[in-house]
Amino acid sequence: MRLTKDAHTARPWRIHDIAHDFTVEDVWALPTPGGPDDLVCLVRQIAEGISSGVNGDDFVSRMLFAVRWKLGALLGWDKAGNGIGARVQSLRERLPADLRDGPQGPGLGSSPFTSLYQRDDEWAAEMGNKTVHAVMHIGWVPDGAGGYRSQMAVLVKPNGLFGTLYMAAIKSFRYTGVYPALIRSIGREWQANAAGRRVQ
Repeated sequence: MRLTKDAHTARPWRIHDIAHDFTVEDVWALPTPGGPDDLVCLVRQIAEGISSGVNGDDFVSRMLFAVRWKLGALLGWDKAGNGIGARVQSLRERLPADLRDGPQGPGLGSSPFTSLYQRDDEWAAEMGNKTVHAVMHIGWVPDGAGGYRSQMAVLVKPNGLFGTLYMAAIKSFRYTGVYPALIRSIGREWQANAAGRRVQ
């Protein structure tokens, strides 16, 4: 379910100060019911999906991500010279001491994403290419019924007019293809792993 932007901005996340010049592009509730300490399990699940190039076993997710990375390779969007540490400075340079010295979060393989920091109730990862500098933020929030769930926010800083036009061009594709497939995949895998979490 897509959420209003204030579902992200109204919460006291640390990312607000770190990415204050980014725009909140999208906020989504994820179908991941759990307990107060389960964010670490979700971060591990998402990290494994990102590291393998997809999230979960959903065919549509695999296809959409494959198309995006192939298109990026053909057009040179994701070259090393366009990414973090080259075209844009990593947001890790902005982290206050407690976050910089705390858990960074999981490694994300050869994907364009890099973990920024991880706390009990939030995890942030960044990526940069020729079009945007973006942050994926996963927060863990009370669900209003005594449990918890996660929500995902995407924050972006487009690279000039080209980046702004690119984000506008893919908006409907994100809403009708990428996000629904990704969220279904995350939810299915979360439910499949539920028994293992209860044993832990």
